[in-house]
Amino acid sequence: MRLDKFLSDCGLGTRKQLKEYIKNGMVTVDGNIISKPEFAVDPNKNEILFSGESLTENYSEFRYYILNKPQGVVSATKDNHDKTVLDLIDTGLDKNLAPVGRLDKDTEGLLIITNDGKLTHSLLSPKKHVEKEYVVYTRDKVLDEDIRKLEEGLDIGDEEPTLPAKAFIKQDENGEETLHLILHEGRFHQVKRMLLAVGNEVTFLRRIRMGKLSLTGDLKVGEYRELTKEELSLLQEKNTD
Repeated sequence: MRLDKFLSDCGLGTRKQLKEYIKNGMVTVDGNIISKPEFAVDPNKNEILFSGESLTENYSEFRYYILNKPQGVVSATKDNHDKTVLDLIDTGLDKNLAPVGRLDKDTEGLLIITNDGKLTHSLLSPKKHVEKEYVVYTRDKVLDEDIRKLEEGLDIGDEEPTLPAKAFIKQDENGEETLHLILHEGRFHQVKRMLLAVGNEVTFLRRIRMGKLSLTGDLKVGEYRELTKEELSLLQEKNTD
């Protein structure tokens, strides 16, 4: 890639600023001062220094973040009216980030942000059947009959019924009984429409797991961090259920 593009990916400034840095001899490649922004570099092979500090030691083409999405934020890269999840990712280092799928504006919970298109496709492809687990607070008590219907599949107004889901009741940290719903697909407003189909209504919704990666308690609502290597491996594992 071009040297100035690499520097831009590292978040070192605008293209205009980077050209000045290069012109002023602040960048070396394999020990040689480079004065041309278009100079071709390979971050995996070349040692690139900026003001004497290595930029390639921890360089990665792809970035992976886990966000505990708050309510009121939309799962989009841009929006003319509302704050987006990318507005919450403020590293100054990343280009072409996008959310993996979407959570409704009023839904909280686990959302992956990355620029790895291959991983995004793998997690969202209907053929992969990647599990997504939600904690669902409802207007009315969820009955055994409701659980049966949710697990068998429901007509929610689409061309086909929903795929069979997993549903069970579990107590939250406050001792309140909540519905846990595990889906293998991601239709528009699916959880809300499924509860409406059994005569109930969602009052609050949080996603806590995607594939084998779960939301951890140390990540507060609105916070994000980079995935660890172990967490990334969990996301990349094939779904075996």
